Amino acid sequence: MIAKEKEAEILRLYHGEKWPVGTIAGQLGLHHTTVQRVLGQAGVDPKVVAPRPSMVDPFVPFIVEQLGKYPSLRSSRLFVMLKERGYPGGPDHLRRIISRLRPKKPAEAFQRHRTLPGEQAQVDWAHFGKLPVGRALRPLWAFVMVLSYSRRIFLRFFPGAAMPFFVRGHVEAFAEFDGVPRVLLFDNLKSAVVERYGDAIRFHPMLLDLAAHYRFEPRPVAVARGNEKGRVERAIRYIREAFFEARIYADLDDLNRQATEWTSSAALDRSWVEDRARTVRQAFDDERNVLLRHPDTPFPAHERRVGRAPPDREPRAGGRRDRREVPPPDREVARRAGPARKSTAAVSPTRGTEGLVDQCRAARWGQARGRRAGRRERAREGRGGDGVLR
Repeated sequence: MIAKEKEAEILRLYHGEKWPVGTIAGQLGLHHTTVQRVLGQAGVDPKVVAPRPSMVDPFVPFIVEQLGKYPSLRSSRLFVMLKERGYPGGPDHLRRIISRLRPKKPAEAFQRHRTLPGEQAQVDWAHFGKLPVGRALRPLWAFVMVLSYSRRIFLRFFPGAAMPFFVRGHVEAFAEFDGVPRVLLFDNLKSAVVERYGDAIRFHPMLLDLAAHYRFEPRPVAVARGNEKGRVERAIRYIREAFFEARIYADLDDLNRQATEWTSSAALDRSWVEDRARTVRQAFDDERNVLLRHPDTPFPAHERRVGRAPPDREPRAGGRRDRREVPPPDREVARRAGPARKSTAAVSPTRGTEGLVDQCRAARWGQARGRRAGRRERAREGRGGDGVLR
């Protein structure tokens, strides 16, 4: 029990001074439940606070009307419209009022997606910053394929996201899985979908050749529907957090070696989402037997570029008008390095992408030096030894 004077003081502070319950309790040295009990005995619900008048009140019907017509109308635009109608306040208070009055979007319902073993895989690219190659920086992209049933992950890093790397990722993934899933889900990336208008889709010709070789069905997801390929999206997040963060590697080959070791050990021994008592390795052992048979001959994943050369000029490797092809491993390639010099190099599979890039860069530098020397020689022949133009 408290004194009558305290009860009167509580009622005066609450009704007259508009103090909240906590402030009254702190000022009078009482527990907040005691203050609430006194107010409750006086017929006051302390949890219900009488709203104070606001300068926004006359404009609330207009705000509700505009948000009903345009649910995504921005607060900054509404502020300008209200200022034109005489609103005297600032934008911050108005933004809080609008957030309470804006109609809420109904929550979208999703159905859990399950697949049969060997039925589906999901494919996507993921960007992982820059990769130093010699004195240059190349974009570092990760090709990720996930078997939808077992969640087995294939991971391979490339110095770009061009179509040859995209095809090579598929070829190496099928070889590692020792089989091919029947359906591959893609995002609407340019490597898979060249053009799309609604349900009318034009696939990349090389992707169709790849699908015909391995007998799978390419299937792009709907536009802006990342939830339809959530397994690969979650796998990319898992790769960033569990593998790539604080990872130290010497070069691209070393990074891919570590990625292969990780996907065949830690990523394969994690718990299977459908049954926590089992691992992804055990689920993949069940799925491996129902994958489509892997062809004996892999799909050619090297890049081929064809162009025209003038009839009076010898085609040069690396020029804009030439016929060239990235060779298979251990094939000698002759590149014209100048008017009287040629360099021959063998592309070794052990050197990997960095070695091939260094060879191509050296060849381009040699070509540039040869072209400059040829121009100087032609200039001397045109002017003569005395410098007079002939």
